[in-house]
Amino acid sequence: MSTASAPPSLPDGRYGRPRRPSRRWRVWVFTGIALVVSCAVAWIGYVNLGAAPISAERVTFAELPGNAMTISLNVTRDEPDRPGVCIVRTRDISGAESGRREVYIPANDSRVDVVVRSIDRPVTADVYGCSYDIPEYLSRS
Repeated sequence: MSTASAPPSLPDGRYGRPRRPSRRWRVWVFTGIALVVSCAVAWIGYVNLGAAPISAERVTFAELPGNAMTISLNVTRDEPDRPGVCIVRTRDISGAESGRREVYIPANDSRVDVVVRSIDRPVTADVYGCSYDIPEYLSRS
């Protein structure tokens, strides 16, 4: 016959209070990880959502004969003495891109007019994006 018995206990007062393992290192590790992750998220947000150094806004557009469109842009940049490049595009009635052109923006110019040829009848135009990184074939040295 077996009887269940409780595990033996230590005599009171002989060995002092039982010590808990320290968990302070966990607090420091998790604080460090949280700090690194939050800094990474802040940096990525700043890079992707911060103000662009060069941007353009479509002011006017008008359809031309032969599936073409003229587009006027206002260019805003943080360094007006640097040239840039913008990509403008036209869209057809379905909303699909039907024409695209890279436009060289000379230094100190804030207004640019460009003609974009389209494969279908264009109905609207927009600016895809701008950059200071000018491709070699567009540079005017």
